[in-house]
Amino acid sequence: MNVPPRRPLFTRHPESNLYRMFFWVLLALGGVWLILQIRGGQIKSPFDPPLAPTRTSASYALEGDAQFTAGNIGESIAAYQEAVRVDPKNANAWAELARIQTYSSSLLTTDAERVARLKESLQSATKATQLAADDSTTHAVLAFALDWNADASLFTDDVVQRNLTQADQEALHALQLDPTNTLAAAYYAEILVDEQKWTQADQYIKQAVDQDPSLMDVHRVYAYVLESLGEYNLAIQEYDKAIAITPKLTFLYLRAGANYRTLGFKSPNEENQKQLFLKSLDYFAKAASINTELQVKDPVPYLSIAKTYSQQGEYFIAARNVQKALDFQPNNPDFYGQLGIIYFKSRNYEGSIPALACAVKGCSGEDSCKGRGLDACDQQDPPQDVPGLPLSLGSVDYYQVYFSVLAALGPRDATYCPEAARVISLVRASGYEKDRPDITANITAAQLECSSAPENVSPGGPTPTAPTPKAVFTSTPFPTETPFGGTTPTP
Repeated sequence: MNVPPRRPLFTRHPESNLYRMFFWVLLALGGVWLILQIRGGQIKSPFDPPLAPTRTSASYALEGDAQFTAGNIGESIAAYQEAVRVDPKNANAWAELARIQTYSSSLLTTDAERVARLKESLQSATKATQLAADDSTTHAVLAFALDWNADASLFTDDVVQRNLTQADQEALHALQLDPTNTLAAAYYAEILVDEQKWTQADQYIKQAVDQDPSLMDVHRVYAYVLESLGEYNLAIQEYDKAIAITPKLTFLYLRAGANYRTLGFKSPNEENQKQLFLKSLDYFAKAASINTELQVKDPVPYLSIAKTYSQQGEYFIAARNVQKALDFQPNNPDFYGQLGIIYFKSRNYEGSIPALACAVKGCSGEDSCKGRGLDACDQQDPPQDVPGLPLSLGSVDYYQVYFSVLAALGPRDATYCPEAARVISLVRASGYEKDRPDITANITAAQLECSSAPENVSPGGPTPTAPTPKAVFTSTPFPTETPFGGTTPTP
């Protein structure tokens, strides 16, 4: 009997499948390739943490505004520089960067630093107008930057006149584009002051105040207009309003303090004068306190304090405050010059020479420590390389006080008069005598003193008595804070 074989109902005989084997080989090779790509960085692992989102230009701009209001001017500039880096076509960011750069120049101490920062502000403002030629605010900010680049103490007459004329044109163009632009009206008022058009300046700034009294710039410019008219009390009130809006901006305190100091200097009443000087010092101390709070090592408030004490005849504490400023910037030649002036005014002529030498021709090593009024360098006060200040309208007083003291003390050291003659030749070559008749008088006095000084001082012999320096000045030989604006002198 034929019985058919049983069918494999529940089990199957093993059998090979070529296609299945090929699929598994491909899958294995793909896995190896994927691992190699991840290890080589060509493919990111899904388990890696996500990348941080890229910040926008607007985000950096908001940070810049916050830092400016908080008084962190350096951080504010850095934030806006990032804003224009991320979006180079953001005209508003370029304009605001220019505005802050312009204001920041008032916190710098040397002519070279101020000139460099003002030129940067002008470049930023110009870029803003190139990107938005029909925007009123960009032209207003360019007018503002141009006006501050028309500072007669920093730039030559032709540059001052050119920038001031262009500033006037830019401000008018901004107002033509938008007659209600408050910043344009305020900045135009500032320009009109520098053009000595005080009546028009008063009209435009009052228009700006009526339009928007919430802007710091408006009250700051109004105070500047009042300063130019000699209304120092009213100017202080406007600075106080600006301070109420932005209470961390130290340059506002410095200007208000300077106005109090001017009132004190002009007061005929000794007790009233003392009270005004105290109020001046309060504002400067507040600026220093804000900087300490913000961890900003800004020497300017201490220099303002020093000048106030110097005007009161308190030379010891004035010198201590300049030395405090030198702790922050021990290689700043301008500070050495200011310290030398204080020593000169206190009749410490011998002590003024090392400080003034550092300011005029530079110094290093132990000479830099002597220039700071120290006996010697140590670990806490190490030697510094101090560059000499270039001769300018802002530094010429250091030069002429220096040669005057050297000439007066010529009998004590045979090297003094030759050095005085060298400095006199530099001052004469500068051409500043035509604007400053006191320079000619000081040169004549110094040359007369040196002509009567002995050529050699006997070593170990008696020290000849030196006459009192005969230096005279048409203005106080002490640098003032940088004024807001171009050509109006600081009170």
